[in-house]
This record gives sequence, structure tokens and C-alpha cells, in this order.
Amino acid sequence: MIRWARAQDADDLGQVFYAAVREGPSPYTEAQRAAWMNQPPQGADWAAHLAPLEVAVAEDHTGAVIGFMSVEPGGYIDRAFILPAHHGTGVFRKLYDHIESWARDAGEARLWTHASLMAQPAFRAMGFSIIHHETVERNGESLTRAKMEKTLA
Repeated sequence: MIRWARAQDADDLGQVFYAAVREGPSPYTEAQRAAWMNQPPQGADWAAHLAPLEVAVAEDHTGAVIGFMSVEPGGYIDRAFILPAHHGTGVFRKLYDHIESWARDAGEARLWTHASLMAQPAFRAMGFSIIHHETVERNGESLTRAKMEKTLA
């Protein structure tokens, strides 16, 4: 099931974010993963970060949060994370479809993101193109990502 996030979802979303970065196969080294995310985001600061965003949440059949994707005005997809056990099950596509529907209703001309190496294939499958690759520094580690966009007709 896909729904919009509620304020009380913040800590669950932080756990999904952490697990998506730190668990399962990854093209990033353990040192890079630890530099990117050393602990799950939670509490008031994390909730305040999420509050102004449109956040689509995926739940499994038990109601447990298994993924989320956020977008802000201007069409920037800030976060897109799925629990590793649910990769390849269509959750990303369902979340993305929810976000794209919101963007079209909001009159956004494009969606864009900074996609990790892990996320780039999923965004390409949704019709995104790479604008350029870049490297960012996080806690002494270099992380490669790509700026990607999709024009909405």
C-alpha cells in the first residue's frame, strides 16, 4: 500500500533510510556507507526535516513501513529508500508513480534528483536521464552520485 506520510512516521522512515544505506549489497564500501549514515535519523530534527516535504510511504501487508520517497516543490526528489528485502519487488515504481502523480497535479515541469549508485538504475527505469556525475564528500569519504532528471509532458 502507498500512502502519504504522517508526522508519527518519522522514526520509522529514519529506520528504513538507515537500513537501505547500511544493509544489503551495495556498490559503496562499508567506510563510505558509515560516512553517509552512521545512525538512523530520528527525533524532532528529523521530523522537522520531513515536515515540509511530500513523502510517499510504502507499507507491507502488516502495515510495516518498507520504503519511502520524498519530493519538494520544484520537483526535487530528496530521498528514495526501500528496505533491502523489498528491492526488485516493484515498491520503487509504486512510490515513484505516487510522486509523479503529485508532481503532475502540482504543475511541476520536471522531476530531478541526486541519485546514488544504487538508485540510478531504478530512476533510469522510470525515464530519468543523467545530467552529470559528481562526487560529494561525507565525513572524509568520497561518494559518487548522479544528478538526474525527467521532464514531465
